[in-house]
Amino acid sequence: MTAVQGDVSEHLEIVERAMAELSLPGRAVPVRKPAVLEEVAALIIPGGESTTISKLLVKFGLFEGVIERVEEGMPLMGTCAGCVLLAKEGDEQVMATGTRLLGLMDMAVDRNAFGRQRESFEVDLDIDEIGSARGVFIRAPAIRRVWGECEVLARLEERIVMAQQRHMLALTFHPELSGTTGVHSRLLELI
Repeated sequence: MTAVQGDVSEHLEIVERAMAELSLPGRAVPVRKPAVLEEVAALIIPGGESTTISKLLVKFGLFEGVIERVEEGMPLMGTCAGCVLLAKEGDEQVMATGTRLLGLMDMAVDRNAFGRQRESFEVDLDIDEIGSARGVFIRAPAIRRVWGECEVLARLEERIVMAQQRHMLALTFHPELSGTTGVHSRLLELI
């Protein structure tokens, strides 16, 4: 779990619960240094503000390391702002802010597609390979389109809200706030 910004403690808690439910050894740890990144079996880039997270990944020397580890096969999940960073293409807001994307998934995103903070909401989603899960949308992006190896796992009406490409998951919502472990368990199963 990159611990540069976002719901770090909430993700760590849900990952620990998911590991216990799956009887997996190990523990969830915050990642702030390249040496720790080298030791983890999977990584989550949480929500927050995508431009800030991108800059902090560079500042802490994690940006290139994340790309290298994922290319080596490390499972990765990006939620909300983390989803934006996984995309190969961003919208005008991403370009206007100069946000440096990791560019790991064959998808294009619209930052803040669901509106401002006051327009946040929760809804039940039907997610392929996971089932029903609660989606918490807070100033959420949307995945505009996917191509190549990227597959849609969930939609909200016509908007794509979750996608998978090999060992990477991109979610436009916050699964760590739902209180359930299904999405995090899916990440752990990719290890």
